[in-house]
Amino acid sequence: MSTSEREFTIVREFAAPRELVFKAWLDPDQMTKWWGPHNYTTPRSTIETDPRPGGKYRATMVSDESGAEYGTSGTYREIVEPERLVFTWGDPTADGSTERESVVTVTFDQTGDKTTMTFHLVAPGPLAEEDGAEDGWGQSLDRLVGFVGEL
Repeated sequence: MSTSEREFTIVREFAAPRELVFKAWLDPDQMTKWWGPHNYTTPRSTIETDPRPGGKYRATMVSDESGAEYGTSGTYREIVEPERLVFTWGDPTADGSTERESVVTVTFDQTGDKTTMTFHLVAPGPLAEEDGAEDGWGQSLDRLVGFVGEL
């Protein structure tokens, strides 16, 4: 992980083809298995995706401990299967304003039978450590590694 005041990058390695990793980002049946940090569930019934440029997505993460719900949504800006995915992300701890949307770019590079996925988030303003965006995404991506490893 690397971070600055407004952005951070997380890299994960997968022992799987990039097509498989890429699909996990757009298929609601797969997203329900990994979307959200540890100790959160994202029920399939709360996930909606329209995977095309200009299409929207939404999901609601539910705390396993308290039952608190955190909705998030955004717009797909670019989809180049299986190489690149760009979308906006509404921080579930923010006030819901689109002015607070971050832009996420995820790239998928294949080397032999392994995929390197690079996740890069640029926020509209300074990221506060207590917001937990970097930690939350890091945990979600750890869950994605585990999920893809089970396929």
